[in-house]
Amino acid sequence: MTIQRFLDLELPKGQSCFLWGARKTGKSTYLKQRFPDSLYIDLLQADIYKVYFQNPERLREELKSKDGISTIIIDEVQKIPLLLDEVHYLIESNKSLQFILCGSSARRLKSTGSNLLGGRAWRYMFLPLCYSEIKELDWHKIFNHGLIPDHYIASKKIHKYLASYLYDYILPEVQFEANLRKREAFARFLEIIGISNGEMINYSNIARDCGVDAKTVRTYLEILEDMYLGYHLYPYRSRSKRQIITEMPKFYLFDTALSNYLRKYEYQEMIGFDAGKSCEHYVFLELIAYKYLNDKRDELFYWRTKEGYEVDFIFQNNAFEVKIASSIQKNHLKGLLEFSKDSNFKLHVISFEKTKRIINLENKKITIWPIQEFLDTLWNNEIWR
Repeated sequence: MTIQRFLDLELPKGQSCFLWGARKTGKSTYLKQRFPDSLYIDLLQADIYKVYFQNPERLREELKSKDGISTIIIDEVQKIPLLLDEVHYLIESNKSLQFILCGSSARRLKSTGSNLLGGRAWRYMFLPLCYSEIKELDWHKIFNHGLIPDHYIASKKIHKYLASYLYDYILPEVQFEANLRKREAFARFLEIIGISNGEMINYSNIARDCGVDAKTVRTYLEILEDMYLGYHLYPYRSRSKRQIITEMPKFYLFDTALSNYLRKYEYQEMIGFDAGKSCEHYVFLELIAYKYLNDKRDELFYWRTKEGYEVDFIFQNNAFEVKIASSIQKNHLKGLLEFSKDSNFKLHVISFEKTKRIINLENKKITIWPIQEFLDTLWNNEIWR
C-alpha cells in the first residue's frame, strides 16, 4: 500500500532544513524517495555511527571525494551533536550544499546547547498519517492500529506492533535521553498517561501513583514532547468574570492506538465514553497535523470553567466540540453556549450526523458538521485560514 505524504519539501537551492518527527512515522522512506540522488548517512547503523562519533570531521573529507553531490541527508542527527558544527562549517563554506537533518528528538541537542545552525536551516515536522493522506475514516484502523504507517497497514498482530513501540522503543529511548534511573516509574507513568490522555494534568496525583515527585512528572511530559510523542494543549485565557481554568494543560499522545492500548480499550462500535474520547483525540491530532503541515502560527486551546462547562478546541475565532452522537441535541451544546456568553466566536460541533446543518439557539448560530465533511473542509483550507 503506497501512501502519498502531504509534506512537500520544496527547498531553494542551497537551503538546508531540519525534519523532526517521532520514530517510524516515515521520515526516512519519504526522504529517500524525495531525494534519490542524495548522500544518505544513517546514524542508526552502528558502524556508521561509530565512524562519525569518533571523527565528525570525516563528513568534510567524504564530501571532498564525492563530486556532484549537493544534497546530504543525515538521519537521527541528534545522536552526534558535534556533527552539527561540521554541517555549519560546510554550509558557510559551500553555498551550493544542502543538508537535510532528520531527527526524532531535539532534547539532547537543546540540553547540550548544540549548534542548531543559527537560523540557517528551516524547520519542518513529519507526523503520523493524517486524513489528507489516507482519505478514509476506517475507525477500526484509526483507533486499534493507529496512524503510524506500518501499524496502520498491518493486517494482523497489531498488539505486537504497539507493545514493541511502547516498551522496546519509547521506554529505552526515554531512559537514554533523560538518563532515567527509575525505569519502572516511567513505565507506570506511560500507563497513567494513556488512561488520562486528553484530560487536565494533575501533576501531584500522577506523581503519587508513579512514586516520584511532581517535578519528575513534568520532566517526563517534556521528554515525550521533545521526542514528538505527545502534545500539551493549554487552556484558553480570556477576559471574563467567570471562573475559568487557566493553569492546567491537557496532554495528548501522538497516536490514538498507543493511548487505547495503554488503557486497554479496543474499538468495536462508535458508542460510549471510550469511543467518544478516542474520537476527540483523533480530531485533536488532525488539527495538530493541519497546523504543522500548513505552517499555521495560531495556537490551539481548550476552554473550561470551574463549574465544568467545557469546549474541546479553540483556534483563531472558532470554538469546536466533538460529539459522537448521530443526532445533536441541546444538551450537547452546553459548553459552547456558555463559552459564547463571553465571546463572538464561530461555534461548531463535529458529529456523526449525516448532513451539515446550522441551528440557531439562544441567538447563537451553531454549525453541525458531519465529521468527514469537517475534515474535507479543514484540509481544503476553508476553516483554519
